[in-house]
Amino acid sequence: MAVFNIEDKNATELVQRQKIIIRGDDSRVITRAHIPGELTRINNIINRVLKLTNDEIEKELQKVYRDFESRHKNLDHQLIKHFNKVSEYIPASVTLSQNMRMLIGAYLTMEYSIESAALFNPSIVAHPNQKYVVDGCLRFIMSLRATGEGHISSIVFRSGVINKDGSFSFDETNRYVEQASVCHNSAYDRHLFQMKLQDLDAWDETSIRIFEQIPDTFSYQELKVSIGVLYLDPDFVCNDKVIEIIYWVANSNYTLQFDETSNISERVIFPSSDNESRGIEDARFVLFKDDNGEVTYYATYTAYNGFSILPQLIETRDFLRFKVMTLNGKAVQNKGMALFPRKINGKYVMLSRQDGENNHIMFSDHLHFWQSSQIIQEPTKPWEFIQIGNCGSPIETDKGWLVLTHGVGAMRQYAIGVILLDLDDPTKVIARLDEPLITPTKAEREGYVPNVIYSCGGLLQNQELIIPYAMSDISTGIAIINVNDLLKSMTYMSNNE
Repeated sequence: MAVFNIEDKNATELVQRQKIIIRGDDSRVITRAHIPGELTRINNIINRVLKLTNDEIEKELQKVYRDFESRHKNLDHQLIKHFNKVSEYIPASVTLSQNMRMLIGAYLTMEYSIESAALFNPSIVAHPNQKYVVDGCLRFIMSLRATGEGHISSIVFRSGVINKDGSFSFDETNRYVEQASVCHNSAYDRHLFQMKLQDLDAWDETSIRIFEQIPDTFSYQELKVSIGVLYLDPDFVCNDKVIEIIYWVANSNYTLQFDETSNISERVIFPSSDNESRGIEDARFVLFKDDNGEVTYYATYTAYNGFSILPQLIETRDFLRFKVMTLNGKAVQNKGMALFPRKINGKYVMLSRQDGENNHIMFSDHLHFWQSSQIIQEPTKPWEFIQIGNCGSPIETDKGWLVLTHGVGAMRQYAIGVILLDLDDPTKVIARLDEPLITPTKAEREGYVPNVIYSCGGLLQNQELIIPYAMSDISTGIAIINVNDLLKSMTYMSNNE
């Protein structure tokens, strides 16, 4: 993280911009498989290595370690992992030494700089561990959208403390970056899985017969076995499209596990499924308190495969283990889902933007399923005539739910606005800020996507509204606003005054 002074001052007196800009560090790299698509090319690489003498293999491997070992925590593991992706193509009669395996793995590996293009679209939440934090201060976790070569997006994290005076003390960012171990959910819920298939119009005789053979709680392997058994039945013709959807649902619901010894800044949630192969976009993290007092962190995000988008949900309690799940239902469309931090009148509540233009709200008895929505805000101000949406989960105050919005106006200039929703009936907008709270300054408007100001979520601390925000889709700043001054500056609807 680099820190710079910002010369431009915002004209809005409510906003105090911090003298911090968070930029990507292009030296933070992960390893990715770099395997040719053609089998003949894979075989050619393997055969060329097999022709080397033991001394030549050791010399080449030493060079790999000399150049790359200091850039990765466990290079051995990464090389073997990528070798294993092609090990099936090696004849059983061929015996390979460990050095041969690792050198073949090195030829099938590439580095990827996750933050080299941008570090933006942040959200901020209270850290799950507040031990030893001085009274009046708050330890936080900030999520950011990192992009690298090919504009593939992932989620990275920063941490630190918000001090009593509102200043920020960021923890040191580790140069190493670690991907999580990916596993299919060890235990799928049959009833929930069936609901997802019904929602996708994939509950027919094929799916019924598959799920008749598995228990109420089942593993990925048990699912595969049941599908295989059905295919072997000579008296039944499987619906291949339904089976494809079943695997799609199973592969879209998985668990990520990071090493417990890793630093929060080392962890990157990089695309793992085919649905998100081109990026994980705009995670909106929120600290959610259930009716029984339990705390869970959720984040909605957009999975992108290069052709279509898919809204997904992340669940974690410790930022070490993450469950990734699909969101389902007729109302799960477009981007920008933002979950309220608690249930209201016994229901989950979420902001959304189904039509790409208006702010919607949704209610559901089940966190994974959203069937209907209604518009609560339409563009009415010139600075939002093109579209409006949310900038993260609503923030609860004693006056109402404070919602940061983004509006798009002339020349595709973005701005952050504010509305206030009724605490008991959040379908009602009871107040709004007539002018944008944050618009791009001269310094902030230049970047990969000019004139864009955007956030994926703020928090309230000591009556100060903390808003991390992206600048022109390339870097991130932080603004602080006194929430009482903000509430006094809003225009209240006549029947709510």
